Amino acid sequence: MKRAIPVVVLSIAGLVPVWRYEPSPGGTTSTAEPSTAPPASSSPGTSSGTVVKGTTIRTEKGPVQVQVTFEGDRIGAVRMLRQPDHPQTAAAVPKLVAETLKAQSADVATVSGATITSEAYRKSLQAAIDGHATQDASASPSAAASGTVSGPTVKTSKGPVQVQVTFEGDRIGAVRMLRQPDHPQTAAAVPKLVAETLKAQSADVATVSGATITSDAYKTSLQAALDAKGA
Repeated sequence: MKRAIPVVVLSIAGLVPVWRYEPSPGGTTSTAEPSTAPPASSSPGTSSGTVVKGTTIRTEKGPVQVQVTFEGDRIGAVRMLRQPDHPQTAAAVPKLVAETLKAQSADVATVSGATITSEAYRKSLQAAIDGHATQDASASPSAAASGTVSGPTVKTSKGPVQVQVTFEGDRIGAVRMLRQPDHPQTAAAVPKLVAETLKAQSADVATVSGATITSDAYKTSLQAALDAKGA
């Protein structure tokens, strides 16, 4: 028995850091493990990487927003800017971030017990990834001059939805649907959504009756485009 005691004590001591885990103030940050392979791409003076914020996704548990630091084309770090103040969320976030760094995409599994947070995390993460791709594309003079930004494609049970916004300075000058469900209710809803967007100059538009799914997806894609522009 005397020999067994030190082993038990060490095992318990080894678990203490896990029990005492707390997210850092302002969200959780995790970085990828150092790699011996060279980065996919890099730019002079950008050792800290390119930082892109995802869309704020509002849920019944609370808002969720992700911030991604890209090292070239790779996801180097993920930080939670906003997350529900809930034990299950606190436990789920490190798992979601670890899976993101491994998968290098938003294709990560839902964490058991934190389904709502997991889904919102993926949406905000995908918006950040799409925003980074948009920034790369808009780096060319022709794209910058046009002031056109495409939001991410939002997949729904009715079909994909994607919005493209043309800015006139800081104002929304035009909205175009790049992808939308082939459905009469969607066709009727889109002009109303666009008109409300031009009036509100934001993604804070009302859901069109009979086209709830399309309306929600429209607002998500639109907000991501606004975030990418910095509006």
